[in-house]
Amino acid sequence: MFSLDCDRAHLYAHPERALAAEEVTRYEGALAERVCGVPAQYITGHQEFWGMDFIVTPAVLIPRPETEHVIETVLELARAASEANPGQMLRIADVGTGSGCIALALAHELLHAEILATDVSTAALEIARANAARHAVGGHIDFREADLLAGCADNTFDFVVSNPPYVGESEEDEVQLEVRKFEPRNAVFAGSTGLETIARLVPQARSALRPGGWLVMEISGTFVEGVQQLLDEWSDIKIVQDLQGISRVIVARKM
Repeated sequence: MFSLDCDRAHLYAHPERALAAEEVTRYEGALAERVCGVPAQYITGHQEFWGMDFIVTPAVLIPRPETEHVIETVLELARAASEANPGQMLRIADVGTGSGCIALALAHELLHAEILATDVSTAALEIARANAARHAVGGHIDFREADLLAGCADNTFDFVVSNPPYVGESEEDEVQLEVRKFEPRNAVFAGSTGLETIARLVPQARSALRPGGWLVMEISGTFVEGVQQLLDEWSDIKIVQDLQGISRVIVARKM
């Protein structure tokens, strides 16, 4: 499909099609990159997430299906908040937005939400803005270059949402080669233990959230207890497991 620039239906409907020389060259070039370990998403430049097509480049982490549990969790909490306060405008911060997948999915589902999407990477924000323009949700999202929640006022948000880097450098050998070799390192590795970025984000989120606001983060199942310890001043802490039964999302409420 990528090499011929066609959709799946066209591909199956024309099995007899002979490839032109330039199409053969493009296909073989894509295969050569894949053999070297380049993720297919970086070769094609696209990845599906939450039913939406996202542009991806080596400047951003490739969206994973597991991260959709973050969206599901926020939507469940947002619906409960809307039932309690009909007409309330929700303010959401997506920290470390990368491709913008979380911010865009939430903007698509929560039409009346105001979303701030931050990232330290200028290149990543360019991709996120391009994705927002493609899906016509840019008007709902303010993209800002910032380290986590730097510059955000206290008591501002109803939700702070993040898929932060959470792999420890000590675990590097256990990470897939294509991830550690090709995906942006600062979006994967957080430091020696993997908790470093989360340890910085938790107090910032506590300041930025309104009383009763929610922090929703994707985490690693290997250090759930460590994250829970960082949330000792929070309430209503909940762990959400993915389809494999692995702890994937943690939720906490500002008291």
